[in-house]
Amino acid sequence: MPTVREATFDLFRKLGMTTIFGNPGSTELPMLADYPDDFEYVLGLQEAAVVGMADGHAQVTGKPTLVNLHTAPGLGNAVGALFNAQANHSPVVVTVGQQVRAQVTMQANLTNRDAIRVGDPFVKYSYEPARAEDVPLAIAHAIHLASLPPMGPVVVSIPMDDWDVEMNAAEAQHVIDRAVVGRSGADPAVVADLAARLKQAENPVFVAGPDIDAAGGWDEAIALAEGQNLPVWASPATGGGRLGFPESHPHWRGVLPPGIAAIAEVLKEHDLILVVGSSVFPYYPYMPGDFLGENSKLVQITSDPDEAARAPMGEAIVADVKLTLAALNGELDSTDRTAVEPWPGPTRMEETDPLNPSVVMNTLKDVMPEDAVIVLEAPTSTMALRNQLRISKPNSYFFGAGGGLGFGLSSAVGIGYAEDRPVICVLGEGSVQYAVTAFWTAAAYDIPVTFLILRNEEYGILKWFAEVEQVSDAPGLDLPALETAKIAEGYGIESTTAKSAEEVAAALKEAIADSRPRLVEVPVEPGMSLF
Repeated sequence: MPTVREATFDLFRKLGMTTIFGNPGSTELPMLADYPDDFEYVLGLQEAAVVGMADGHAQVTGKPTLVNLHTAPGLGNAVGALFNAQANHSPVVVTVGQQVRAQVTMQANLTNRDAIRVGDPFVKYSYEPARAEDVPLAIAHAIHLASLPPMGPVVVSIPMDDWDVEMNAAEAQHVIDRAVVGRSGADPAVVADLAARLKQAENPVFVAGPDIDAAGGWDEAIALAEGQNLPVWASPATGGGRLGFPESHPHWRGVLPPGIAAIAEVLKEHDLILVVGSSVFPYYPYMPGDFLGENSKLVQITSDPDEAARAPMGEAIVADVKLTLAALNGELDSTDRTAVEPWPGPTRMEETDPLNPSVVMNTLKDVMPEDAVIVLEAPTSTMALRNQLRISKPNSYFFGAGGGLGFGLSSAVGIGYAEDRPVICVLGEGSVQYAVTAFWTAAAYDIPVTFLILRNEEYGILKWFAEVEQVSDAPGLDLPALETAKIAEGYGIESTTAKSAEEVAAALKEAIADSRPRLVEVPVEPGMSLF
């Protein structure tokens, strides 16, 4: 009869989940006994960074990714990263250790006293099996649920003495052999009705959200925009973890602002607003006002029932966004609606000393390979990057939709581990510190990520929020003498500081061409950069 460990690893093998990102403790070691040769274990030095790596890996591959964490303290450290994974709709599967069953009731040291609740409310599923023999089924349940729309993180707590328990071979095989699939299109009648409304609309607009990318729906989104002459906005950057439409396309109009009143103002002239693959809307900060223009109607297409249910206005269709867009295109003929005017190119900033972040982003645009993946966590310069780079290939942009810092650095390492494409991670020096240990993993595993650090010696985004929120003289917003290049070198990453556009271009070219991780630090002007 197989042991629980053998059955579980056969399950992982069957599902193609042979890479585990982890930071194990004493309660996880029994799981890793006799570790199979065909599995890879990617070590991270802190649990939040480990989950962030798995988050990036899961998103770029489109497949569930395993995480191995220590009991209560380790899972506790990872909760913030689970919050990000939930917002990113990322299928991260976390196994977390537990005390031996004989000591759980007495709450011996390292007992996770309420293991099921530690990850709530940021996971789709959290469970600790009642019997050792139930571990493979519980993990299978978690994996399948994580992979079904809307995808999201899951947690299974496993007592450390469960792994060597023998179980019924037939029961184990049933678990291993199962397959679960779940992409569902919208009701044809609902799609036909939406098509009719779109045909009748005088000035419709398309808002493209991140789940278009996750669902592989770029072609369908482009076909809809072109076939119906729709201007296309990206959902607000605060919740836009991926791109649902090519930013170089002439129909693209930019990124929506994040406030209630601001969005309504941008979209007020449109009589039909079609929001696909996004919540409605990821607002922040609070800028009150009317949700819609007086003559505007909104229809949302989302695979997430919660996104649909919580929206403060409009109508919602809950269905797979790719399948629904394809069906919608099938109901539509060409239109005589006025063609969309091409969107102008980005504003080019003059070189200053220190450099404006927009100049750095424009320089990056000139040197980065066409197939590069961009990972972003530089809040002060987010709009500068979006306006200057114009990313135009699917599965090529990742941003922490939850807003929890630490996603950028760690997820770039996970993406770089999975991808053969160049990975460029743009970070503020403050953001780096939330997952700084991921530098070690990048160096230890020779993961060729180029880290571009924008050093403005402040929490610039917080100074901007202080103005918006009318908070004067808030402490703790400056970061003088934080030398990220030296920190990265301590972890084993070759680093360069560049101060002019010419130096930045040369340093980035060299770093991107290297097969090892490299870091380029650039001192930049303080303050928000919007162009």
